[in-house]
Amino acid sequence: MAPSTPDSGPSLALESLLEHPAIWSGRNAARVATLSTGYAELDAALPGGGWPAAGLIEILTARNGIGEMQLLVPLLVRVGQMTPPRWTAWIAPPFEPYAPALVAAGVPLAQQLIIRTSQALWALEQTLVSGGCALVLGWPGAVPSGSALRRLQLATQRGGAPAFLFRPLSEAARSSAAELRIACESLPADESMPGARLQLLKSRGGRRHAFTVYWNHGQA
Repeated sequence: MAPSTPDSGPSLALESLLEHPAIWSGRNAARVATLSTGYAELDAALPGGGWPAAGLIEILTARNGIGEMQLLVPLLVRVGQMTPPRWTAWIAPPFEPYAPALVAAGVPLAQQLIIRTSQALWALEQTLVSGGCALVLGWPGAVPSGSALRRLQLATQRGGAPAFLFRPLSEAARSSAAELRIACESLPADESMPGARLQLLKSRGGRRHAFTVYWNHGQA
């Protein structure tokens, strides 16, 4: 057996600590499990090559319905293929999910759980810690407090599932406990393909400049 150097133990312990997902370093990012977004351009921009497998993610838009749900269609399909099946929870959506479009995309309706409530933050936390959901989508309505966002981030780790919050773009200037924040803007009407202009506002690494994702390209 090769002799170990005197500081090998502490060095390995420090290296292990720095890999923990709760630790952020300006020089490098902790390696975390990810799920492919289904869009090659978005995967290439995100740290780890995809959505965090467990974490709080914010999608910030100027208004609802600009196509932001298209970002999650490949993930909804993938989650729907899990065995054993688990729920995808939609907490207080401002619209009625369009069933025919979901079915056409390959999303199983039987695993979609729509929760209408005025207590969206409480429902988000409870669905996450239950462990019964593979994915949680939420529209919190009122501006969540910093402590509420921190609880949600912790709940994603306890439940082992990602949570996506859809919030106004005007909230971009406020701090957030979310580990990933993405600004999503619709493309001009004269664009040849439908899609969105994205920019990572907060992430543990990843691309910093804005980029375009087209819905008809790169879906898994």
